Amino acid sequence: MTYSTLSAYINLFLPIWRQSKRALLLAAFLCSSLPAQANIFDPLLRVLIPSYQSDNSSNQATDNSDDDGTDGDTIEEDGTDADSIENSDNKQINTKSTDTNAGTEQVTTTDAESLAPATETETETETETDSLIYDRQPISSQGLEYNTKKKQPINHQRHASSFVTPVNTAKEPSLYALLDAEFAIDRGEIERGIQIYKQQAFRQDATPVFERALALSLSFDDTQSSLQFATDWQQLHPDHVPAWFYVAHLALKAHDYELAGETLNRILRYDPRADLSEILIGIYPIKEQDQRDLLATLQPLDSAHNASLSVLKAGLLLKFNEPKAALLHVDQALKLQANNVPVITLKADILRKLVSPDEVLAYIEQARLRLPNRKGLYLYEIRYRLENEQSRSAWQLLLEAHKRFKYDAEIALLAALVSLDIEEYQQANQLLNTLASNPQYLDQAYYYLGISAERQHRFNTAKDYFNAVMQEDLVLSARKKVVAFELIDNNVDAAIATLRKLRKQFEVFAPDSYIMQADILRQQGSVEKALELLTRASQRYPDNEALLFARAQLLDNQDDFIVKRTLLKHLLSLDPEDLTYQLSYAELLLTNDPNSEQGLALTGAIIDIPYDDPRYNREHHLDALNLLASSALTNKQYAKVIDYLRTPYQVLPTLRSGVLLLRAYQGLGNEQEVAILLEDLQHRFAFGQQNIDDSIQLY
Repeated sequence: MTYSTLSAYINLFLPIWRQSKRALLLAAFLCSSLPAQANIFDPLLRVLIPSYQSDNSSNQATDNSDDDGTDGDTIEEDGTDADSIENSDNKQINTKSTDTNAGTEQVTTTDAESLAPATETETETETETDSLIYDRQPISSQGLEYNTKKKQPINHQRHASSFVTPVNTAKEPSLYALLDAEFAIDRGEIERGIQIYKQQAFRQDATPVFERALALSLSFDDTQSSLQFATDWQQLHPDHVPAWFYVAHLALKAHDYELAGETLNRILRYDPRADLSEILIGIYPIKEQDQRDLLATLQPLDSAHNASLSVLKAGLLLKFNEPKAALLHVDQALKLQANNVPVITLKADILRKLVSPDEVLAYIEQARLRLPNRKGLYLYEIRYRLENEQSRSAWQLLLEAHKRFKYDAEIALLAALVSLDIEEYQQANQLLNTLASNPQYLDQAYYYLGISAERQHRFNTAKDYFNAVMQEDLVLSARKKVVAFELIDNNVDAAIATLRKLRKQFEVFAPDSYIMQADILRQQGSVEKALELLTRASQRYPDNEALLFARAQLLDNQDDFIVKRTLLKHLLSLDPEDLTYQLSYAELLLTNDPNSEQGLALTGAIIDIPYDDPRYNREHHLDALNLLASSALTNKQYAKVIDYLRTPYQVLPTLRSGVLLLRAYQGLGNEQEVAILLEDLQHRFAFGQQNIDDSIQLY
């Protein structure tokens, strides 16, 4: 339905409407009879007619954000959703007044001019122009000066005159303008539709329009713009309590903690027990400084009668390692909500910092016995026992929880996994077979039944279970195990057939299947075939880094130096911080030149990563040490090799590290250490068992 078509219908029914019809009846007629897109008027009609329900409303939840334009950030003071706010605050726009002198119904109008020519009599009776007629002038000439494009800075010393507000707020919202806005939004002209809604929100009795405008702003504008709009509107309607909640939430989300503190303080003065939980959803800052600013904002607020505020304070204090102060606030919250499971578990988290594990368990167990039907308390105690290596007691508690919550799949699965860990395979199988009757958990049940069979060395049974897994996040791991079983039986063709079937069923795993197939070919000594396979796969998936890296790994460091260097440099350009790429490139450089400055710098940088750094990886660290040791060995710096690898070999022994150490001791002529290390290598890795006498010479 086009703008001109709508205008034609408006003009067609305008004379009738001027005599006796209400604007809302006209809107209802237009929305029901014109060939417009289905349900595009639903949000508007909900704004104008609180009792309105769309044709498909019976099939949709009342809090569907696609219908009313709201989202999860819309907050109400009592914790209800946006629909309940709208229903509680909506006022149907009154467009009719009675002319007592004339004795007939007349429509109250507020606009400066009419779309249809008026007689002299009509001009006398219609002293106010029609509020439902939206002048066909540019928006900027409507006398509504709220600017949605220019984002103005938030001024904490707010007063009404400092805001960009409509010139005339005496008019009621224009139905024609709101229809125009909905059409604009439906056509994809989102910015224009929001601008119209924001302008209309500043008219008289426009609370429902404000709700719709803010919902649209939350969906399409940035947080700062939504905050500016909500703050401007709230300043003109200082007694509208839900607007306080909107402003508080948006201020917290925008990290405007001064405004947030002022608004929260106002809410708490109005109602010390106000439910702030909805305000606090989604506002927890990521940056530490923002977290500190938030805590500084909340600390002066009186939370003695507000559990949600006390909990937030306690959580922030715990974050900053102030458990004693956090405990005071969480105890305050528990006085108000003694049976609130998240608050109980928060106190347990705080107690971990203050008392022994046994005391924490005593507290959480007491709470569980007091509230025996709260699953969260069972799960907390079970996980805490597992963390403290009390697997048996955790298992017993899991079985007890399974009896109490017989049909709870989460508890059944956790009980099965713990049963596997403590080798109670019969109990694990029983639980998993029960879980398999739930379609949602069928694949997980098959996967862990396969694990159970594998640990009991029933490989054929395990293979059947793993082949039955079809859940995308488990299927790759399951098929890898099937391939491993086939290779144990030296059934290479079956292993490759499994991989081909995998990429046929799940194309997303095709690159992984090609890499595994190439590795099988490499193990069979068919390096050329493996390279050819990966080359074809790379042509099919040119942007897949894993394929490119696997191909580079198959290339020889010396014979294929130029090609391998090109591939690795390309991968490093894609992800310069990838330590695996860095190690491979360093190995390539050091293999061709043991004194390569770039190779030594790359390995040295990896070794210098501290263990508490998120980038630290123990295997990468050891690989880098091996590279440095290999370079030193080439330069006959035997003492350096020993210095690099002696301690790491004791902590995490590997064959490569052991062989490098062995050759270093041999170079120094330390026969005693050679004998000790050789015996250890033979015991750990069956090193040189076929030719012990020549083992030193071979390596």
